Amino acid sequence: MLNYNNPIKETKEYSGFKIEEIKPIMKLILRGKKREFLSSVGKSLNMLLPTESNTSTTSEEYTALWLSPDEWMLYSNDKINENDNNYEIENSLTSNIVKTNLGAVTDVTDQFVLLKLSGDKIYELFSTGSPFNFNDFQNKNGSVTQTLLAKIDVIIHNIDKKNVNLFVRRSFSEHLFSWINDSASRL
Repeated sequence: MLNYNNPIKETKEYSGFKIEEIKPIMKLILRGKKREFLSSVGKSLNMLLPTESNTSTTSEEYTALWLSPDEWMLYSNDKINENDNNYEIENSLTSNIVKTNLGAVTDVTDQFVLLKLSGDKIYELFSTGSPFNFNDFQNKNGSVTQTLLAKIDVIIHNIDKKNVNLFVRRSFSEHLFSWINDSASRL
């Protein structure tokens, strides 16, 4: 696993808002189009990938986010061993998908930072820095969107109205965290 200094060194709490980095969490990008791809992934994960746009599915171990008609992000629901970059599920998916030419599996664990946001003012904060209209989104548990937040590409997973997982590329995470801190202090 990448040896790096966490840009998010602490949990921040404000009135009606909390932000913290959840790490280490395994993150994989799955790509494929064929029906056999979906079937093979379903058998490997013991869950179905979401096929409806901007949705997610969750099992006991994993959550899958729909990113495009042929792309999903899979992440672990529990923390993993920080010193090991070898994931059993990645090896299984590689054997069942990549080696059979059904699709691709890419480890993006070190590329994305997972920020957990909780509280009543999450969407008030988002509306100050994003062009996306969150009115319907915030009421749909499990919804997913890729948008800009403070001019930074992010993936937002709405767990429920008061809990959101936000994925941001590691190189932009410190800047986004600073923006969130500054904006949250004004809510």
